[in-house]
Amino acid sequence: FLFQVMGFGLYLMDGSVSNIYKLDAKKRINLAKIDKYFKQLQVVPLFGDMQIELARYIKTSAHYEENKSRWTCTSSSSSPQYNICEQMIQIREDHMRFISELARYSNSEVVTGSGRQETQKTDAEYRKLFDLSLQGLQLLSQWSAHVMEVYSWKLVHPTDKYSNKDCPDNAEEYERATRYNYTSEEKFALVEVIAMIKGLQVLMGRMESVFNHAIRHTIYAALQDFAQVTLREPLRQAIKKKKNVIQSVLQAIRKTVCDWEAGHEPFNDPALRGEKDPKSGFDIKVPRRAVGPSSTQLYMVRTMLESLIADKSGSKKTLRSSLEGPTILDIEKFHRESFFYTHLINFSETLQQCCDLSQLWFREFFLELTMGRRIQFPIEMSMPWILTDHILETKEASMMEYVLYSLDLYNDSAHYALTKFKKQFLYDEIEAEVNLCFDQFVYKLADQIFAYYKAMAGSLLLDKRLRSECKNQGATIQLLQSNRYETLLKQRHVQLLGRSIDLNRLITQRISAAMYRSMELAIGRFESEDLTSIVELDGLIEINKMTHKLLSRYMTLDSFDAMFREANHNVSAPYGRITLHVFWELNYDFLPNYCYNGSTNRFVRTVLPFSQEFQRDKQPNAQPQYLYGSKALNLAYSSIYSNYRNFVGPPHFKVICRLLGYQGIAVVMEELLKVVKSLLQGTILQYVKTLMEVMPKICRLPRHEYGSPGILEFFHHQLKDIVEYAELKTVCFQNLREVGNAVLFCLLIEQSLSLEEVCDLLHAAPFQNILPRVHVKEGERLDAKMKRLESKYASLHLVPLIERLGTPQQIAIAREGDLLTKERLCCGLSMFEVILTRIRSFLDDPIWRGPLPSNGVMHVDECVEFHRLWSAMQFVYCIPVGTHEFTVEQCFGDGLHWAGCMIIVLLGQQRRFDVLDFCYHLLKVQKHDGKDEVIKNVPLKKMVERIRKFQILNDEIIAILDKYLKSGDGESTPVEHVRCFQPPIHQSLASN
Repeated sequence: FLFQVMGFGLYLMDGSVSNIYKLDAKKRINLAKIDKYFKQLQVVPLFGDMQIELARYIKTSAHYEENKSRWTCTSSSSSPQYNICEQMIQIREDHMRFISELARYSNSEVVTGSGRQETQKTDAEYRKLFDLSLQGLQLLSQWSAHVMEVYSWKLVHPTDKYSNKDCPDNAEEYERATRYNYTSEEKFALVEVIAMIKGLQVLMGRMESVFNHAIRHTIYAALQDFAQVTLREPLRQAIKKKKNVIQSVLQAIRKTVCDWEAGHEPFNDPALRGEKDPKSGFDIKVPRRAVGPSSTQLYMVRTMLESLIADKSGSKKTLRSSLEGPTILDIEKFHRESFFYTHLINFSETLQQCCDLSQLWFREFFLELTMGRRIQFPIEMSMPWILTDHILETKEASMMEYVLYSLDLYNDSAHYALTKFKKQFLYDEIEAEVNLCFDQFVYKLADQIFAYYKAMAGSLLLDKRLRSECKNQGATIQLLQSNRYETLLKQRHVQLLGRSIDLNRLITQRISAAMYRSMELAIGRFESEDLTSIVELDGLIEINKMTHKLLSRYMTLDSFDAMFREANHNVSAPYGRITLHVFWELNYDFLPNYCYNGSTNRFVRTVLPFSQEFQRDKQPNAQPQYLYGSKALNLAYSSIYSNYRNFVGPPHFKVICRLLGYQGIAVVMEELLKVVKSLLQGTILQYVKTLMEVMPKICRLPRHEYGSPGILEFFHHQLKDIVEYAELKTVCFQNLREVGNAVLFCLLIEQSLSLEEVCDLLHAAPFQNILPRVHVKEGERLDAKMKRLESKYASLHLVPLIERLGTPQQIAIAREGDLLTKERLCCGLSMFEVILTRIRSFLDDPIWRGPLPSNGVMHVDECVEFHRLWSAMQFVYCIPVGTHEFTVEQCFGDGLHWAGCMIIVLLGQQRRFDVLDFCYHLLKVQKHDGKDEVIKNVPLKKMVERIRKFQILNDEIIAILDKYLKSGDGESTPVEHVRCFQPPIHQSLASN
């Protein structure tokens, strides 16, 4: 303000009447000194967003042009005063030093309670607290001034496209002054200073009662000591030398402020008579109270003291010359110190004013300059939001804790609009901007927090060997940089425009929605891909689960299972989206298009698909944070899960078991049985009937003497119609493959489920008092060691614990859970056996078993049973194919053989098949004679080699099926039924 007056004064003085340069020559004013000040502080705030360059006063003065060279402040160079980045070192040092000192007093005064008013301190201790409060206010006002000076300078010096390449040509004046006018370092420096100001304001506000008591006590002591003791000697001299004016002033001061211990001025004071004190001295006891002077008292005292020590006054002789040197020094010292008393007595208000940065928002002057084109500027041009958004966009960890301080600028502006401007419309505009900014702030912050913890979960679960291998190959997967979101997540009472906002709750709401969207997206990706992607789905679910666990430390989220069930649409429906898509994929893609390989225990996609490819849903677009957390992690996990893309095997079945659960598996199995039933009683049955008609009625196994070439030719001729049947190797085998794949799926699911159940049992054992048998040394008793072990783990035994502490409902649930877990595998229940039994019931048509044998025992040469038809089919696919043709293994896999062998076993024809099979007979004969010829374009040795492989496969399949079926038959048929045959009778006896 003083510089404004100086500049304006020079402008007024320099005119036609007077010349400031002549006044400078006569040493009436010092322009060099003024130039130095104006150079140091080039821009001063006028009001709100209105600023003025001090040099402008000089430039517009009357005699500037001819004296231009005398001024340095008019040059275009900027002062170091406006480089806040350079000043940050000193500001940080001052802040650290003062905060350390304040913390020491805060701990003793506020935390331990020694600052209570009844606790008496010495004058020196009160003085230290007084000095501390004054130093704090001075630092705060100094830092606030720095911020406002930088802001003012930037408003006067807007940027352009040449200074800042990000600034567009059509940027507005205010936009060039704010949005594009600060470097990243300057924004961070401003945020840090604002955080220091606001943080220190809070700390000093907490100690307000302590400071107020110390301030009132110290001011009272200083004022009374000065008036009663210090002014006593000047008063004695004035009375003695009969200086009536000084005497009247000094007595007026004492009458204005003195609080005498006796209630009145001591009558026997020698100083009042201009006499010396007696040799024993004159004792004046100054009382001590925590009572400050009124503003009028303070003003009167300071004014009277100033009249005594003023250098210049209306008269030729000043009162100062009548005072002694030490007296002048004492009065000047008190006058200088008492300047702060008014501000310190109103500590709370002064603290608010020192920290007031409200002018960073006001932009009415610039709005006027738009000439009505703008009613209000967008938030991208608003300084509080520019600083807030910069922290969010850069994700700078060291600044993240300061993000709320820049929003506190809106509180300053709103307070100023209501209390100083007293304008409701200004407050309404601030409130509207705050509503918009805070929504943006919460949206961006929640998005960042979710992405951060998602990436953290992805990093934690990423395979360590992959990370190290990538590093060895030169492709480093960066570890997540730590950020300080925890502090923000603990904020439950953010004060903004008089509202108390639970920031944690708002972020929790958005993160809950993000978690739900993330899981829905994972399931949506699975629905747009084939069954092999279920492993990736499991990985995504695990990462979401870990994210949920990490976030749950700081916020109250719904349970992960509840969120997952909602995303899976499995809250009220009996089965969810995953179960439905698994069955969809099984029915339309897996059963018809995959080939099982018993050696690898995997299904792979067939080289020759027989079904039309169906259209899946389009894969939903997703940002990286909704998948694995970041682009780098997405690439890493994609490379991991690509290894599971080209097959369906144990990893996939394990995941299916875990994701579908008992209920989902039961639904899928039931639907698969319906598919098998429709095939066995539909298409396959029709083919069986058709093929049975073209089978030879009787086909005996030729004798060994015919040799393997002859037997091959015989069978080829007998089965000519079967071999040449066009649809056998296409539709018929395809349908059988689907049945076989369905059966294999059920078998492999049960195996995976058993592993999961065993794992469950082992995990549950300590909580069910199921303890392993201990090693007993010689001379020790087993029961004693077991009892010790049981007592050791007794606290883990769940059921007795719940029975002792739980409600009746909890007790019932605990008992049922315990019983289910104990009995689950003890019963030896087999799901696959039940499935086989169900499939057996589908084979009710007589064509499968044929008519009763004429000999009452079995059909030997007649081709009326299914095993004979399967022998014919086996003969067909054992014939070696040409060079560019696909084998039956490539087209249909082992599923075809599983279907055929399963039907044979379920019909009880496996032994007859083993004995009467055409191919097996050819194999035995060729093994004996070792011949190799080409019969009807069929190389004998190659065919026999194929027969041998398929015989091994068939034996393995039949053995597995027999094991499952006999495990059930053992209980129902404990007695083996043996049919007794009449011994053969010799012809001679028969004729008799």
